Amino acid sequence: MRMVKSIFCIVFGLAVSTLCAQDIVIGQFASLTGSEATFGINSSNGVELAKEEINSSGGVLGRKIKIVTEDDQSKPGQPSSAVKKLIASDKAIAILGEIASSRSLEAAPICQQAKIPMISPGLDNLKAKKVAILTDVRNDYSVGLTKYFKEYFTSHGGQVVVERSFSGGGTDKDFRAQLTSIKSAQPDAIFVPGYYTEAGLIAKQARSLGIKAPLLGGDGWDSPKLSEIGGSAVDGCFFSTHFSPQDTNPKVQDFVKRYREKFSTMPDGMAPLGYDAMMILGDCIKTTGTTDAAKIRDALTQVKDYEGVTGKITIDSKRNANKSAVVLKVNGKQNDYVATIAP
Repeated sequence: MRMVKSIFCIVFGLAVSTLCAQDIVIGQFASLTGSEATFGINSSNGVELAKEEINSSGGVLGRKIKIVTEDDQSKPGQPSSAVKKLIASDKAIAILGEIASSRSLEAAPICQQAKIPMISPGLDNLKAKKVAILTDVRNDYSVGLTKYFKEYFTSHGGQVVVERSFSGGGTDKDFRAQLTSIKSAQPDAIFVPGYYTEAGLIAKQARSLGIKAPLLGGDGWDSPKLSEIGGSAVDGCFFSTHFSPQDTNPKVQDFVKRYREKFSTMPDGMAPLGYDAMMILGDCIKTTGTTDAAKIRDALTQVKDYEGVTGKITIDSKRNANKSAVVLKVNGKQNDYVATIAP
């Protein structure tokens, strides 16, 4: 009788335990390989660090978080396939999207149709009055940054003296025709809202043409590869990103310490984006007390003044993260903190 009772407890106990302790599956698609691999690797590292922190503190709703990651290879077309798999096969209740805007925008309609929430991970100090813009027209991120930069810069008294374009993703590698035109306009600075892959090459070719004006960029420049590609040509250039390891904020320094201990390298601006995205998602699941996708989505729209590694985060009416930006100056293989710009 005792043996029968033991077998009953083992069989049914395991079944109950499996149901109660089933992991909460979060899907993630990222550029782990390909031309923008450093974006995906570092943001994914940040997600992993956040997952470990959540699980070591008891998980969410008494359950552990499980991250299922798909590599989109930095290629268009791959994100849609990855997200369909994560939703249909892996049963993800939420998706952590790409750093690259174009690839997140590709996946967004699929998440919307499935009703699954997806979270996608100023420069007054320069005194620049005349700026040239060189935009990657194949990149939604670059086109979007150009639009917002022009609106802000011109409304604050600045002048865009010339605009030129190129096709990124390895299509264009010779930018001298555009840069020659830019040089003749004599700008105080050149805004290049692309990725580090092209920015480094553009800087080298600009310097070879005798252009001394600093280049400006966004978080798409935030990779150790920028200096590897651009060498000394990118020294003295500026870009805005999400955090600086030099920030003395205790929350930032704790993140840097734990990241270095786990991954044996210094985090770039993509790592804390992944970390904050995962922590906010975990917080929303706790707040709603459920894994229901619609309720989690609604909770995400209510995020206000969340104290993240990348600053105080509020999700605005357009579902964008409203937070401060950090401006860094390229100095050899390190990027020096310049200023924090309020949203």
